[in-house]
Amino acid sequence: MQKEVVRVEGLRVRYPGAARDAVAGIDLAVAAGEVFGLLGPNGAGKSTTQRVLTGQHREYTGGVQVLGRPVADWGRDLYERIGVGFELPAYFPRLTARENLAAFGALHRRPTDRPERTLAAVGLADAADRRAATFSKGMKMRLNLARAILHRPDVLFLDEPTSGLDPANAADVRAVIRAQADAGRTVLLTTHDMPAVEELCGRVAFMRDGAVVAVDTPRNLRLAHGRRTVVVEHAEDGRLLRTEFPAADDPALLALLATGRVQTVHTREAALADVFIAVTGAAS
Repeated sequence: MQKEVVRVEGLRVRYPGAARDAVAGIDLAVAAGEVFGLLGPNGAGKSTTQRVLTGQHREYTGGVQVLGRPVADWGRDLYERIGVGFELPAYFPRLTARENLAAFGALHRRPTDRPERTLAAVGLADAADRRAATFSKGMKMRLNLARAILHRPDVLFLDEPTSGLDPANAADVRAVIRAQADAGRTVLLTTHDMPAVEELCGRVAFMRDGAVVAVDTPRNLRLAHGRRTVVVEHAEDGRLLRTEFPAADDPALLALLATGRVQTVHTREAALADVFIAVTGAAS
């Protein structure tokens, strides 16, 4: 059995003045080397859970352990062992990418990689001497990842690392995360990016209203909550229409096929976005 790197038992968080818990007594366990997705609509409690696990929010009840030790007992040593990537990039805009990583590296007591090596790992080698203020959002997100992995952490906590990125930049960021997982690091990923979840996560947990409502592999969740349909494009009064049917033997589909107006037929596999809607009641 793989060693647990993150364990959460009965975690409960309520912000001052709030009418209900932001996190309502959840249990989670993440194994060493796992890429674990924490999913759910805005306000479900995902980011609050991340903040507790990374020592940023300390007002909670329940048990929370990272790397076999209660988070409250770690102190600043926790940040020598974990890497944190926020949704909004953290960087010094007037410094170059190389200077940014040198500055962040100086905050660590453990050895860090050379800035040049880390920048190369995130695809920013050619921009090492450019000021961060000139970077595109995609480049800033990759610089953010570089900062999080600079000290070779055991666990990465990433909150919306592909937020607002175009498909090419999002793919670049996913490749960096995959490389970290391949290097043996544990990744706890909070995101609305379903392609990232499908590509990266071995297991996912869905949260709703502060509670965990489903935990399993993406495939098992698709089988349990998703649906396979048949999509047909067909001509109708000079227009091309697209109709979705629940099964290949659906009587309405068979009747349409018999008309000779069908131009294309293909199956639509269940997607994790369908699961998201089914278990949380919200669109991803």
